[in-house]
Amino acid sequence: MQQPAYKQEDENLQDRFSLAIGESSPLYRSRLDVAHLRTCNCPPNHLNCLTPKEWIKSQLGVWQVSYCGRDIRDKELHPATFPIALARRVIELFTHEGELVLDPFVGSGTTLVAAQELNRNAVGFDLQERYIQLCIQRLREGSLFHTTQQIAVHDDALHIPHYLAPETVSLIWTSPPYANLLNRERKNKSRRGNERKNSQFGRVEQYSQEPRDLGTMSLEEYTAALGDIFENLLPLLRPKGHYVVNVPDMWWENERITIHIAVVEELRKRGYELRNIIIWDRTNIVNRIGILGWPSNYITMGITYEYLLDFRRSD
Repeated sequence: MQQPAYKQEDENLQDRFSLAIGESSPLYRSRLDVAHLRTCNCPPNHLNCLTPKEWIKSQLGVWQVSYCGRDIRDKELHPATFPIALARRVIELFTHEGELVLDPFVGSGTTLVAAQELNRNAVGFDLQERYIQLCIQRLREGSLFHTTQQIAVHDDALHIPHYLAPETVSLIWTSPPYANLLNRERKNKSRRGNERKNSQFGRVEQYSQEPRDLGTMSLEEYTAALGDIFENLLPLLRPKGHYVVNVPDMWWENERITIHIAVVEELRKRGYELRNIIIWDRTNIVNRIGILGWPSNYITMGITYEYLLDFRRSD
């Protein structure tokens, strides 16, 4: 059996640009010596390194991005990935070069890959060991000409405060599990005809069935658990630092489940200030959509858009 990447690392772990940490590592639940200060020459009051022309593109409240060659679209590897271009856009908007990005639910490692490309330091956490291995594999396929560090940690997001010092994180960016949205057999109702019975038909595409996994929880349990995690992370975020979370809404037994509203209400209670809501328009990357609800029940196609909720540490 192949050993996890972090079990193959040498003792000088902190000197590696791409690093995995697991329970057997000497760095497990220890404070990481990861850089977090900007290395650019931007004025102190600037939010990011963008030019005015680049900035104005991000002011539009509806974003479209495309997949690239480094993206993972194989659901056998991960059931719910997002494009590197989306992570790049968020990271570029809310950080400077050299600053620290945190992804509490790093999954396939897209946030770490984007941070590597943009010369940002980044740390990502995940419950699943196989995703940590996937993160490191993707990072090692990237450019060798960068000076920042990207670290993937196999641990529960509740333990993140063990690893990072207060007020060192400039951006928390993540796409968490969407409550129990994936924890049911796929019916492919948006597909047409014979295309419904593809390789995904009838499958449960959840990340795991561990009780700690947010993807196994009802919306009420999910919201409270997410709130607990992000209340713990608030002290790690620098003053005025941003937290951006990607969530959709969903249909469940013919009822609209408004995940984005539940998350907004919960995180406001936990000390985060909602600044912006951005619509991620996914129509350019969704193919062969079918007809839902016709002719008597109007249902919007949830797969064609998601929400990017932009919060800020208010103090």
